Amino acid sequence: MAKSLDELRALYGNDKGTAFYDPRLKSVADGQFGEGGRRAWPFAGVSTLLDAPYRPDIAATLEAGGAVADLDVALIGVPMDLGVTNRAGARRGPKAVREVERIGPWNRVMDVAPLQVKRFADLGDVPMRSRYDLTSCHEDIEAFYDRVVGAGLLPLSVGGDHSISRPIIAALAKRHGPVGMVHIDAHADTSGVYEGAKFHHGGPFRQAVLEGALDPTRTIQIGIRGGGDYLWEFSYESGMTVIHAEEVGEMSLPAVIAKALEVVGAGPTYISFDVDSLDPAYAPGTGTPEVGGLAPREVMAILRGLRGITMVGGDVVEVAPSYDPTSNTAQAGAQMLFELACLAAVAG
Repeated sequence: MAKSLDELRALYGNDKGTAFYDPRLKSVADGQFGEGGRRAWPFAGVSTLLDAPYRPDIAATLEAGGAVADLDVALIGVPMDLGVTNRAGARRGPKAVREVERIGPWNRVMDVAPLQVKRFADLGDVPMRSRYDLTSCHEDIEAFYDRVVGAGLLPLSVGGDHSISRPIIAALAKRHGPVGMVHIDAHADTSGVYEGAKFHHGGPFRQAVLEGALDPTRTIQIGIRGGGDYLWEFSYESGMTVIHAEEVGEMSLPAVIAKALEVVGAGPTYISFDVDSLDPAYAPGTGTPEVGGLAPREVMAILRGLRGITMVGGDVVEVAPSYDPTSNTAQAGAQMLFELACLAAVAG
């Protein structure tokens, strides 16, 4: 029942920004507001992924082979786009996503403020030896994630092009065995060798399967569409489940979520979100836009529906800010990173 004006005045008339009476809301607010209703300015300070603490010292400790005891989830930038087919620029994705302020802190649907539940930190970017050599970049990514995963951390990454997922999954599989995957994308990314190169953004998941790191029977690909659909034969031959973009609407979101949960089951699962899964009306800043895509609200609903899976890592890739002066694409990428953070916070 709505409170009377006198009751509202008694409760909130002298509020200094800290009057919260619902225990759920108060717990979140207490983690955000200081004395006198003060809180961190979103436009000040060093920009980090999800405004998490910046901890390059942890990255240095991992590089030196040391142990880490005060962290649960590692946020990592992977600014590498040497594997793109056409429009480059996703190397600037981590920087663009870091510049997005005011993501979170609370997810009302999942009822979690992830950075208040688990210990998150932005470790900075993966150190890579060469900006020119794709193969060595993949080696460096895998070596870095070997240390991250070996330290018992759950990695959430921002690319970079989609080829970065292969070395990350390779590192995860060394600890967890072959992982399942929820893959939200316009493209299935299971094509073969092109012009002598297999480490490109159109084929990371074929390579991951052939290397024994990704279990295709526990992999679901959602939002697939476009004129390149003939390239994805491997997805079907290997046993992956493919839901095309138009089928999402035909099935309904609850049915898509139920299918995803059925496919990945209880085993270790990776979540990979390519921003080109969104229609370019929402996210034009990407290398290979495809008309007819998903809406951000649909993707958010799918991700939130995955609550309870055994999540071992995730990524947001293919944000290329140079093609989007509005910054909407980076905003969408940051929001999906937050959704992944929420899943990580409630994971077992």
